[in-house]
Amino acid sequence: MGKGQAWVNGHHIGRYWNLVAPKDGCIKCDYRGPYNPDKCTTNCGKPTQTLYHVPRSWLQPSNNLLVLFEETGGNPFDISIKLLVSRVICASVSESHNPPLQRWSHRNLIEETISINDTTPEIYLQCTDGYIISSIEFASYGTPQGSCQKFYRGNCHSPKSLSVVSKACQGRSSCFIGVSNSVFGGDPCRGIVKTLAVEARCVSSSITEGASQF
Repeated sequence: MGKGQAWVNGHHIGRYWNLVAPKDGCIKCDYRGPYNPDKCTTNCGKPTQTLYHVPRSWLQPSNNLLVLFEETGGNPFDISIKLLVSRVICASVSESHNPPLQRWSHRNLIEETISINDTTPEIYLQCTDGYIISSIEFASYGTPQGSCQKFYRGNCHSPKSLSVVSKACQGRSSCFIGVSNSVFGGDPCRGIVKTLAVEARCVSSSITEGASQF
C-alpha cells in the first residue's frame, strides 16, 4: 500500500505509510528501549515499516472486515494477516507510576472527585490464550537496566525478586505483582525510586498438561 489509515472490525489500527528510508547511513533497527525521534528512521533504502499490529482480541473466527483509506494508491491483494504467538513477554513498572485504572473510582460525579483505594503500582503479565507462564527468565526489583530480552541488574537489587515473581506468575496464564517495598520484603536501596522489570516465557498449556500426565 501507499499512505493511509486502516480499521479492523471497526477498530482503528493507525496510520500506515511505507516511507522509504535513505540509502545512506543505514543502521540496525531496534524498537526496544527508550524512544527517540531518530529510532528506526533508516533501513538501507527499504520501507521504514511493513508490519502493523492487530490485537488478537479484535479478530473474529471468520468474516473479519478490513477497511482502508488509501491516499496514494496501492495493491490491497498483497496484504496478509498472520497470527503470531509471543513466547517471551516483558514488563517494566516503577513505584512512581500510577496504580491500575481499576483502582480508581469516581465518588462524586458532580464535583468529579477521584479516590484511589490502593496507590500501589502493579505489573501485569499475560500470555496468549492457551499459553501459560512456564518460567521467569529475569526479575529485578531495584534499578534494573536494559530492555526486553536484554534486561540486567543495576546497582540496586532485591534478592527476593525472582522468588516473589515466580510464586505469583509461574504456571498461570496471567498475573499481577505489586511494585512496592512491602511486596519484596523491604527497601533494597533507600532514597532511590525502584523499578520492577520482568521477563517471562510462555508455553502451550497442552504441552505442560502432557508432561504432567506422562
